[in-house]
Amino acid sequence: MKVAVTGTPGTGKTTATELVDSDLAVVHLNDVIREEGLNEGTDEERDSLLADFDAIREWLAERGDDLLLDSHLAHHFDADRVVVLRCHPERLRERLVERGESESKAEENAESEALDVILSEAVAEHGVDSVYEIDTTDRTPEAVAGDIEAVIRGERAPSAGTVDYLEYL
Repeated sequence: MKVAVTGTPGTGKTTATELVDSDLAVVHLNDVIREEGLNEGTDEERDSLLADFDAIREWLAERGDDLLLDSHLAHHFDADRVVVLRCHPERLRERLVERGESESKAEENAESEALDVILSEAVAEHGVDSVYEIDTTDRTPEAVAGDIEAVIRGERAPSAGTVDYLEYL
């Protein structure tokens, strides 16, 4: 089984996936992209690597199944279930600034979160019946990891469209 854990940067993907107790191998795609050179250069304006999706797909194919993919890009790859971590845009902006992101980058991500950008992409790519939304705003990483484990075990129903932050805009 492949499970993708995705969401806007700052929603808690890496922290939560590090705590998940399952037989799936955790793959932090952003690290893989950087360490394996699976990019097509740099977006100078955003100071980020441009992922090479074809190269990433090949790299993942060599790893087989039983993977837990962690990245804001994870929903763009094959997965049986897609977990979209969500966080209130105000708290998300705070988290990003606290970890050193610029105000403009933090605000851009907060607006993307309010507009459901990643959720919409995940549903378009995988269908509503394969997407599970988890709000991380006021929850511990352990609680979020427990929810991800429930998705992996099939104990949680799909829940796309249950989180709404439009009031932020």
